[in-house]
Parts: sequence; structure tokens; C-alpha cells
Amino acid sequence: MKNKYFEDEDLTQNDLFFVCYMIERVARKTKQHNSYVVNKIGKEKLYHLLSSAQVLHSLNPLQVEEDFINDFNLEFGDFDISNVDKNLCEEIPSATEIGNVYARLIHSISDNYVDEITNVYNSDLCKIIDNYNTSAYYEPSYVLTRAYVNNGF
Repeated sequence: MKNKYFEDEDLTQNDLFFVCYMIERVARKTKQHNSYVVNKIGKEKLYHLLSSAQVLHSLNPLQVEEDFINDFNLEFGDFDISNVDKNLCEEIPSATEIGNVYARLIHSISDNYVDEITNVYNSDLCKIIDNYNTSAYYEPSYVLTRAYVNNGF
């Protein structure tokens, strides 16, 4: 997929990772599901964020978080990602780790990152990955890709 602003440049997996990482950070901060954040951003703005990722990456992530919340009119909810059974999940994976899980999954499916971000984050698999009482987020990328394509494990 081409960069929106520099048509001779392709979007990279690092651009995708940064956007997935920020989606995860913002969802955690606003106590919303990832799908809420993605849907509020919308495809056109996702394309802008992917195309601007190299610049945004150099900014303070706390400021980028605040900008996401304000620019996309995100509301605070009550979904607490850390509400897990401590016997099943001793440590919540970081936003960086989960951003990487999603970036690898999306990259493995298609190079049309905008459409696939929207599709993956709105899929049933996203609900399974984000349930840390399961171990789905630890699965290798090819297993998650197969689960996505087959609509389940």
C-alpha cells in the first residue's frame, strides 16, 4: 500500500505496528475495546495515521494518545483489560506486545492495511486475542492468521 502523502513510498510494517500500538494504548487509556477506537477513527483517518506514522513515532506517545482521544472524540468507557483471572494470567501483556501481535496478523493477511485494520479489529478473533484469560495472544502469527481466515481456532 502506498503512502498517502509520498506516493513513491510504500507503507511499512513499522508504520502498521505504530498505529496498532497506539490503538492499543488509547483503548486501554479510554477503557474501550480496540474496535471502538478503530471505528471512531475511520478508514480515511487510519490511512492518514499510517502515512504519518514515521513522524508520529518521533513524538511523545502520551501526547499522541491525547491527540487520538481529542481528535477522534473518543469517550471513556468501562472496559478494563486488566480484569483477568490471576490464576490464568499473571501478567497483562504490554501495549507494545499486543500492538505487535496485531501488526503481524494484519501484515500476514494483506498489504491493504487500512481495510485489514478495520476487518481484524472488528472480528471475533480480536475478542479472543484481547481476552487475556486465554493464551491466544501468545500463539504464533501463522496460527492467528489461520484462525482469522477460518473464523476461529
